[in-house]
Amino acid sequence: MQKNTSLIATPCIAIDVMESSARGRRGHVRCQIGEHVAFSTEGLETYCFTNWEPVVYDALLVAAAVEFADRIQHRSALIWDRQLELRIPVHDPDRWNHGEVSGALHDALSFLTGDRWQIEFRRRTKPLDAVQQQRFELPTGITTVLPFSDGLDSLAVAGLMTKELGDKLILVRLGSKRSDDRSSRRYRYPFTSVPYHVRPGTGRFVESSARSRGFKFALICGLAAYLAKAEHIVVSESGQGSLGPALVTVGQAYEDFRSHPLFTNRMEKLFAALFQHEVRFQFPRIWHSKAETLAKFIEECDSSGWAATLSCWQQSRQVSVEKKRRQCGICAACMLRRMSIHAAGLTESKETYVWEDLTASRFEEGATPSFSRQKITGKMKEYAIAGALHLDHLAGLLASPANARTLGLNGFQLSRSLRLPEQEVQQKLNRLLMQHEKEWKNFVHSLGQDSFVANWAIDASL
Repeated sequence: MQKNTSLIATPCIAIDVMESSARGRRGHVRCQIGEHVAFSTEGLETYCFTNWEPVVYDALLVAAAVEFADRIQHRSALIWDRQLELRIPVHDPDRWNHGEVSGALHDALSFLTGDRWQIEFRRRTKPLDAVQQQRFELPTGITTVLPFSDGLDSLAVAGLMTKELGDKLILVRLGSKRSDDRSSRRYRYPFTSVPYHVRPGTGRFVESSARSRGFKFALICGLAAYLAKAEHIVVSESGQGSLGPALVTVGQAYEDFRSHPLFTNRMEKLFAALFQHEVRFQFPRIWHSKAETLAKFIEECDSSGWAATLSCWQQSRQVSVEKKRRQCGICAACMLRRMSIHAAGLTESKETYVWEDLTASRFEEGATPSFSRQKITGKMKEYAIAGALHLDHLAGLLASPANARTLGLNGFQLSRSLRLPEQEVQQKLNRLLMQHEKEWKNFVHSLGQDSFVANWAIDASL
């Protein structure tokens, strides 16, 4: 019997971002700066290497408040959307409440997360003290910003773009740790870490879909482009990571646009309205598979370090083996990584993953014997099945005439977004999907017909 979701109340939350420990309005959740949103002085200074602009801090606070709201309010199991209200203190509320800025902000967030946002800005009670400026070795003529994480695509595209652009490219670290070699020298480079942490207070965050991460990272890159006077932001994801999550959805989930041109177009409008600075997102590897990107990096750049990159979505406490972190090896990100490494003709140590053996006939048998069996839950298995089926369904999109309309609509939208002829976009999209299908089938076949992955797959057996 089908449930009537119209009778189910939409989850709602109202949040006041507070400068002090004063009580917020009745019925509103308090998000206190310094407690729930904690800024790193050292990290913030890396975003303030020109004259101090309060809008920089305010933009980072907006990103943090959005993340707090997104993670603290759970989604219903039966309906996706939520009603999220935020009131945020900023230095110039007129600027943030301006129709063009507010409209672009709400449009970007609603499109990205599938939620209904209502954000109001009020004036801070006390202006923030000017952040100390640092002296950075920032080259002149920077044209491009590239977000840099510990991922495989990030490393590969950073290497390829550095070879092409040299000193015209600057990296923006998308983590809280300054782990790359060059940023270890205190204060000498900008954008070496996300300069804040978001905490739930007591307990834990209850929502894990975290669609707002796309907003957080895009806004941080936009800030970097504004401060460095750069014109372009490079999205490092290859086609499967950029387009796949929007083409293949899971259950009743809303499409995932975190690295999609339709979302970045909206962020471009926000940057233009908020900063009066024109910046364009570029997708140099959107029509190529992750394997093709990795192979090009191996061929053209110093390929050392690719095996040390991280792709796994799981938290370290869930994938530790003998107190050492591994990658799970069975989530969608890990499965895409393993397939891509296989397609690129490379190998990596089996100790990279908790699930060392994908040729095992039973899911549980694939995990290393030293991994606690208590951690192998039904939920983890469902997570693994969803990861495999995502890649499997993506591989079968072209084969079914039922998908023709969806692919045609996506081609049309991408042509408008990327400013390319629709026929060219459709051809490139079809080639990408055929390449993915080839890589997926070859990977699953390499595991053997008795593999638990092969038993889950549908299109790989065709």
